[in-house]
Amino acid sequence: MKTPGIKVVATNRRAHFEYFLLEKLEAGIALEGTEIKSIRAGQISLAEAYVRVDGREAWLMDAHIAPYNPASRFNHDPRRPRRLLLHKREILSLWNAVRQKGVTVIPVQVYLKDGRAKVEIAIAKGKKLYDKRAAIAERDVERELRREERERQRY
Repeated sequence: MKTPGIKVVATNRRAHFEYFLLEKLEAGIALEGTEIKSIRAGQISLAEAYVRVDGREAWLMDAHIAPYNPASRFNHDPRRPRRLLLHKREILSLWNAVRQKGVTVIPVQVYLKDGRAKVEIAIAKGKKLYDKRAAIAERDVERELRREERERQRY
């Protein structure tokens, strides 16, 4: 996302490899003071994170926001659940999607937009092993084509 006023802080690089991303949404995150300071410093990991949706609320689970060193004893729990700020109709659409078999909601990236932390979440369907192999083969073919193109331009 290359838009002025937006600074990408963390991305979930495995999301595109592990899942087919069906629909994306932007959500705010309810944070404590030390958490936003750590996020601004880039100290967040989405590696094992997922979104849990019940009928009324959506929660960001297992996202690791590192403790903010200057806060010492007033720090936050790095893996605590964080409430996502979404409209009621967006939560209901996520809830309806999650009830289907094989569909989940995952965080794709965290970014700062006008000084506020936002998370891009996606409704996703898990890829099978043969889908992942096809993606790897496609990526290798594209890499080989780019390499050949560079060789041709060299001479």
